[in-house]
Amino acid sequence: MEMSRPLQLLRDTVAVLVTAIFMFPIFWWALTSIKPISAVFDKDRVNFFDFTPTFINYGVTLFGQSRSQIAIDEGLGMGVAGADAYDSRMSILESVIVSIGATAITMGVAVFAAYAISRMAFRGRASYLNWVLGQRFMPPIAILIPLVSIYKVAGMRDTDNLYMGYLGLMMIYALMNLPIAVLLMKSFFDDVPKDVDEAAMIDGATRWQTFRKVVLPMVKGGVAASAVLCFIFSWTEFLLSLFLTTDIRTVPVKIQTFVTSTGNEWGFIAALGTAAIIPSFIFILLVQKHLVRGLTLGSLKE
Repeated sequence: MEMSRPLQLLRDTVAVLVTAIFMFPIFWWALTSIKPISAVFDKDRVNFFDFTPTFINYGVTLFGQSRSQIAIDEGLGMGVAGADAYDSRMSILESVIVSIGATAITMGVAVFAAYAISRMAFRGRASYLNWVLGQRFMPPIAILIPLVSIYKVAGMRDTDNLYMGYLGLMMIYALMNLPIAVLLMKSFFDDVPKDVDEAAMIDGATRWQTFRKVVLPMVKGGVAASAVLCFIFSWTEFLLSLFLTTDIRTVPVKIQTFVTSTGNEWGFIAALGTAAIIPSFIFILLVQKHLVRGLTLGSLKE
């Protein structure tokens, strides 16, 4: 039954209001990143637009510029210290390396596991899927203490070999992302009829050739969507990165160092946080159709 015009208008209005409510914190975060200190700590009123925008916060956190020199150049006077402590370029690079590495490991395992679960019948298949899903429910803090002990014994924590530190974070991020990646990829493989596999093998293709040349190209959108989700989870992870390594500071860990004994550097926190959100938004917009379809576990058909 077609919805009447008033009901459509009401639905659209409610949708806009709900979206605005959820988007307002991000808007306020971005607005704070371009506020001068006087506007951030305005005690008399909530300052929305009554200020002169400044890009000091981005210049210091993203480009390594001297905080003191920028303040002098913009006529803000002396007494602005901490030029190097807020330079976050290395943290951004470390987050990129760890997130891409963890995503590659996760997808390298998840694609094969999901295809096997989707195509091959074996005893306890349903129970196995429930077990895989249950691993995602486990909070990281529940395994944090044994993980720290394991990483110390394995030489992946407090080690002079930085590569081992990177590898340690990649592996644990991959472990945490693997369940959701397997389930997402299974939903995409399930959407490809098994008749496609059978037709390819009748024509002489092996199981591997069928997977690589026939089925995998048909779910490349799902692979991209799953990879984006794994990247975002790795990009935003805080607890494991904080405790499992002291040599690598990813972006979430770097942000918490801006909370100092003399106060919170809200401008720098907002600038780095806003910049960290941008890649996630871009990737989600690129694969949003496949991502929604995968998160509903195949219930939405094209």
